[in-house]
Amino acid sequence: MSPTARSPARIAQPTPHGLVLSGHWTARGVVNIEPQFAALKSAALGAATADGVGVEAMDSAGALTLHRLLLLRGTADAAVSVCGLRPEFARLLDLVGQRVAAQHSEAARPALRDPSIVERLGSSTTAVLTEAIALLRFLGEVSMAALGCITHPERIRWRPILFNIRSAGIEALPIVGLLSFLLGVVVAYQGGDQLKPYGANIYIADLLGLSMLREFAPLITAIIIAGRSGSAYAAQIGTMAVTEEIDAMRTLGIPPLEMLVLPKVLALLIALPLLTVFADALGVLGGMFMARAQLGVGFGEFLDRFAKAVSATTLLVGVAKAPVFAVVIAVVGCFQGFRTHGDADSVGRQTTRSVVQAIFLVIVVDALFSIAFSALDL
Repeated sequence: MSPTARSPARIAQPTPHGLVLSGHWTARGVVNIEPQFAALKSAALGAATADGVGVEAMDSAGALTLHRLLLLRGTADAAVSVCGLRPEFARLLDLVGQRVAAQHSEAARPALRDPSIVERLGSSTTAVLTEAIALLRFLGEVSMAALGCITHPERIRWRPILFNIRSAGIEALPIVGLLSFLLGVVVAYQGGDQLKPYGANIYIADLLGLSMLREFAPLITAIIIAGRSGSAYAAQIGTMAVTEEIDAMRTLGIPPLEMLVLPKVLALLIALPLLTVFADALGVLGGMFMARAQLGVGFGEFLDRFAKAVSATTLLVGVAKAPVFAVVIAVVGCFQGFRTHGDADSVGRQTTRSVVQAIFLVIVVDALFSIAFSALDL
């Protein structure tokens, strides 16, 4: 039989409270069902029973039409029920009813409200604590990997270490030297304005030496390296994570921490103290030029006073901070790189986050050093 010869869906009303369904309740068969339903007596829309023995075919469109015309019209006290359907038709009708009920409940659900300030604060605090715990765990893994390399020196990869010393140390000399020189000029200029009215020009050597060697040179060097090398570490490892190179390394039995993290940490441990000493020298040199130009303090007088005012302890206090800053910068950069997942956008996010976190932690550690050195009277 051709599709056009199939009998369409029909609704008959042999009794006031009885309906009879017949025909093909399909997408084509229910096209003209609305007029038939409109002709039914209203009594049949109460507590009625629809006999579905005569239904020859039913699809989802027909089941939805039947559910909309009859079942949704009933109430809890006067519900319309359909009986006599084939089991497969009855299951289809039940499934359509469940979907319709789910849609109605979803539409009736109130709109999600915006979280309150307390909820946002709690969520942000939880995220920060979770990331801090993950960072501590990563630091522990790096420490265990370093301990393994110490007990087995043949596992130390010298070529990556030398490469990172060149990229993070030698190639950073121009920017570190320039900024340190300019910082020394600024400190001498600002300090000179305060000393000149009192005729204490010579004490510019004390001010510049103590401030540059103890605080400014180590801090500005660490901040430059955090923005320059820390971001490079996060971007490099993040790109490898996105391209699944790190998973390939694990598959080949190459420990990623020993290959990617430890060479960077060791390289910064060597390079950052040397960069700090370089920054000390350039910062003092910049201050010397400004002291001569603004205060009339010659190079000989400046160096003579500088040797008396600044002791070796002052230099060592500043240089002692550099290894700790190096560990913070390298570990944070690598940690954010390993947390990269998804696509290239994640690489940019984690790189930015590594710079912000590294600079923040460097300043926090510097503040802790100041408290400790004050307590130790250094």
